[in-house]
Amino acid sequence: MAAPGKVAAFRLPPLPTVGEIIKLFRLKAQKQLSQNFLLDLRLTDKIVRQAGNLKNAHVCEVGPGPGGITRSILSAGVEELLLIEKDARFIPGLQMLSEAAPGKVRIVHGDILTYKMEKAFPKHLKKNWEDEPPNIHIIGNLPFSVSTPLIIKWLANVSKKDGPFTYGRTQMTLTFQKEVAERLIANPGGKQRCRLSVMSQHLCTVENCFVIPGEAFVPKPEVDVAVVHLTPLVQPKIEQPFELVEKVVRSVFQFRRKYCFRGIETLFPESGRLKRTEQLMMTANVDPTLRPFQLSMSQFRNLCNTYKKMCDEDPSLFVYNHREELRQKKKTKKGSLKSTNQPKQTDEENQL
Repeated sequence: MAAPGKVAAFRLPPLPTVGEIIKLFRLKAQKQLSQNFLLDLRLTDKIVRQAGNLKNAHVCEVGPGPGGITRSILSAGVEELLLIEKDARFIPGLQMLSEAAPGKVRIVHGDILTYKMEKAFPKHLKKNWEDEPPNIHIIGNLPFSVSTPLIIKWLANVSKKDGPFTYGRTQMTLTFQKEVAERLIANPGGKQRCRLSVMSQHLCTVENCFVIPGEAFVPKPEVDVAVVHLTPLVQPKIEQPFELVEKVVRSVFQFRRKYCFRGIETLFPESGRLKRTEQLMMTANVDPTLRPFQLSMSQFRNLCNTYKKMCDEDPSLFVYNHREELRQKKKTKKGSLKSTNQPKQTDEENQL
């Protein structure tokens, strides 16, 4: 019996183990969906602890699978848990957990990449962006195939303050391949510094919490897995639209091992490319002989701010696509080769 004035902690009733659930419903990890099950509840508890205090919190778990992390989230005393699962095979096992925690679990059979998260939680949980983060958390052991596109999508949502960030600076605790996690936290000059490093760090505080060895998963992946905690920043480090920042950063890292001006050149059409590249680099005060991974966040900020001014002066710049220009040139070249290779017709053939 709970002590007077104290609410008893929520405990799940006795249930089959995660391993038994897998056997009971004949669940098998599908390689094409890059599924790996985490059965050790000590590790799932450790992941959930990285999210912070979840007492009375509203949590969305992405891809719960057989429900290992789900049990740890429920045991943390959450108010409500939203489960978004794409694979229908896992739904019966998750329903068993839902029945064990009446009124606490909502199951959605759907794809997190298309699910409208701006309506996922009650409106009263909304906080101003400048306030402390809302009592809402996203947690997930993400399949490797979806982790990078999903984090890019959520970073775009952070920038626009929509999707799950309609409610404020919603925190995320997610698993990634160890290599991807190293990219997320890589500092300027580091071997792993890339587009993902700049895009995530200019919008969020990124913490690499701990590494889970591959052998903890079933089936064992070829790589280790890292748990990463992300909290959106009150003020982004580059105050420009997401698409513009993404375009500049992607162009810079296009030729990772070459001087950064080589990638920056691809922001401009062939006509006047050299002059505009020089103008951008001089105004942004960036040394053109630096490698992309050596650029600091303030240098990226200067490049984005200068490029934005150039786009304001010439709106056709922003819609310019270097790859499309190369495709068109290739097409034209093919067409001209085709016409020169055709045999010339005689006067007699022309008359006919």
